[in-house]
Amino acid sequence: MKIQGKMFIWLSVFILAMAIVYGVWSKEPAGTTALFLAFGLSIMIGYYLAFTARRVDVGAQDNKEADVADDAGEVGFFSPHSWQPLSLGIGGALAFMGVVFGWWLLYFSAPIIMIGLWGWVFEYYRGENRTQ
Repeated sequence: MKIQGKMFIWLSVFILAMAIVYGVWSKEPAGTTALFLAFGLSIMIGYYLAFTARRVDVGAQDNKEADVADDAGEVGFFSPHSWQPLSLGIGGALAFMGVVFGWWLLYFSAPIIMIGLWGWVFEYYRGENRTQ
């Protein structure tokens, strides 16, 4: 994690230099502001990663002698299948079509979106995928 923190801190230094140069040369406030905000975001991420790296064990990415397999392990839990994104996609498509054709389509899309959200949140509390 130390290397990622250093990378983001150096990236933020570069973005800051580019923001100053761009601001002086262009005198354009929108791009200059965007670059300064990008600097702020990069420095926050870099500080967080550097701050966290001091409190956790050394990872394989910090060891120069490490192999790719040393960083292998469980990534996380991924759902094998779910029908809920389909209902959310259909409801979202109807909702966005409501902007084009008329707000009355939201009366049909809102229940479909709510059913999809309800099913997605409680997917592992019922049926064959019940975990507890």
